[in-house]
Amino acid sequence: MNKNNIVTEVIKQTEIIAQSGLELLTNDEIKLLSKDTNGEQYLLLKKCILAVLNSGEATDNIYHVHNQLPDFDVEIIPLNKGLKLKIFNAPKSAFVDNKMINGLQEQVFSVLRDIVFLKQELEFNSRIDFKSSKGISNAIFHILRNAKALQVGEEPSMVVCWGGHSIPKHEYKYTKDVGYQLGLRGLNVITGCGIGAMKGPMKGALIGHTKQRICSGRYVGITEPAIIAAESPNPIVNELIIMPDIEKRLEAFVRLGHGIIVFPGGAGTAEEILYILGLLLEPKNKTIPFPLIFTGPKESKSYFEDIDNFIEKTLGPEAQAKYQIIIDAPDKVAKAIQTGIAEVREYRKTKQDAYHYNWQLTIDWDLQEEFVPDHLNMAKLNLSTNQAAHELAANLRKAFSGIVAGNIKEQGIAAVMQHGPYQLSGDKEIMNEMDNLLKNFIKQGRMKLNQEGYQPCYEI
Repeated sequence: MNKNNIVTEVIKQTEIIAQSGLELLTNDEIKLLSKDTNGEQYLLLKKCILAVLNSGEATDNIYHVHNQLPDFDVEIIPLNKGLKLKIFNAPKSAFVDNKMINGLQEQVFSVLRDIVFLKQELEFNSRIDFKSSKGISNAIFHILRNAKALQVGEEPSMVVCWGGHSIPKHEYKYTKDVGYQLGLRGLNVITGCGIGAMKGPMKGALIGHTKQRICSGRYVGITEPAIIAAESPNPIVNELIIMPDIEKRLEAFVRLGHGIIVFPGGAGTAEEILYILGLLLEPKNKTIPFPLIFTGPKESKSYFEDIDNFIEKTLGPEAQAKYQIIIDAPDKVAKAIQTGIAEVREYRKTKQDAYHYNWQLTIDWDLQEEFVPDHLNMAKLNLSTNQAAHELAANLRKAFSGIVAGNIKEQGIAAVMQHGPYQLSGDKEIMNEMDNLLKNFIKQGRMKLNQEGYQPCYEI
């Protein structure tokens, strides 16, 4: 029984063997991830695998996974033909008739693949430079290529869907309806891999693909270590990718995707919106087509009016021109994104740029460097109008990123518990608009799944 008095049934011991992808490890890699070391990488592996095995649980409570960790364990066993994992005290919900669900087995080995690759191939590879903008984009390419996410020869079809995990049923149904229309048109879906507006489009697309007899549908989930335990991958994900941090995760979305649809959400969705607007407002990206659509059911019209008003008051009309808002029309959304992707295809064809990786986009260092949302960094953010619009968007993105950390990430929650709410300050109009937007998120129940008694992790 965990601290929340929730009984989790477990399978005492099981073994799974790698079927594809990462099947061989060096002795050094096995030692690095061995439970005997009890090191950082081993604990990260444990936490991420347990999060995957909890994918049937609709929760954003980091402690749901954290409280299971003391009893959960993973052991890597090399075989002469590959690799085996021995897993102890795994959640019973990950099994059918005492056998682990195949899709979850694949995701477990995806976790192993990415953690090994990130540590061994990137951190110890002299050719990879995380201290330069170009180096980061190259590193992201290597991660996606290693995960076999870059499908050379495929026509552009990857639609990124962003939105909240804590959304009401009518909004969730709408995300499925949009996903269905995407699937009917042969488009594939990339999300943050969690529940809510991340699961809905994938579920709808799966049905659309099935009706069109498309058997190769792609449902790509991109996450990062600090968030996977709070937002376990949903069951539809058939390609799971773990990026080093939130900034690399966001860049992976725009490098891999050909267009973006944004559904209603909370602070995390606002962070994503500000990220893409900061990117599209960069003067060097002015002529690069990248369709961006905000959409939701008729009941969510006021939500997007609030978002649109916030963007107008903070970033101005130029930012508003970078997206279109379509309300309560799933087929119209799908047609619009399909038209936008056709423009992307023609542009990349003209520029002789790859369809599978968006090399043309210039991403500023401010959007690439890992932002650690501690109290000092949050207080130092420049949230004033004495900077270019794309720079302000990048700083606002960091502010919302910190709020996400304070809501659901282990380190952020611990920091707020120890030092109190993050302190944010800046120009009066910007801070008023930010305060109003966040208050609306709280009023609409968009900050956390179980928001009863929610205490803001920030003060403006």
